[in-house]
Amino acid sequence: MDEDVRLAVYARLSATGIEPTVADLAMDTGLDVATVTAALGRLHESRDLVLRDGHIVMAHPFATIPLGFSVMGTKTLWWGGCAWDSFAIPHLVPAEPEVLVATRCRNCGTPHAWTVRADEPPPGPQVAHFLLPVAKVWDDVVRACDNQRIFCDSACVTTWLARTHNPRGYEMDLATLWRLARGWYAGRLDRGYQRREPSSAASYFASVGLTGPFWGLG
Repeated sequence: MDEDVRLAVYARLSATGIEPTVADLAMDTGLDVATVTAALGRLHESRDLVLRDGHIVMAHPFATIPLGFSVMGTKTLWWGGCAWDSFAIPHLVPAEPEVLVATRCRNCGTPHAWTVRADEPPPGPQVAHFLLPVAKVWDDVVRACDNQRIFCDSACVTTWLARTHNPRGYEMDLATLWRLARGWYAGRLDRGYQRREPSSAASYFASVGLTGPFWGLG
């Protein structure tokens, strides 16, 4: 039952980019509204999606609220939940092996856009900066995702950190970001998917070139 609702949420979001209503999900699954509502609550508790005031705000890598990224396919426009999630969409949605990811530098507001493909990382001198270590992501997952951003360069990261009085997190180039996103959500649109916890994914992070305590390594 919960898996039916999860799959219906992901089918809707992957196809339309629009938050499905409880009525939509009841129609898609053949379940009644009360059953769907209860299932959504359990899926929130199991971290398969994120609810806020009864609404689905995130079902990674999809978001239903603006968090700094738009992802445009041939037929669908999505909100990307963060840099990580935005780069993951072409790896997850079979019909969209290439998307246009757009954002602005978190520091200076310079607009940036890349064609992100499933077969190779995009070129560019920009860097991604993640503020919160993976062990703390689910303390406030929306805040964590809102602070996985792309900057013009390391200088913009440093300026933003000084202005906002935030500690330095983890900085990576676009190729590393692409590798991180490539396999993280593999199988999420399929029945029986088991979500990957960041806290137990050290080997995955190491395999894509991420190191240090920020990623639970060393």
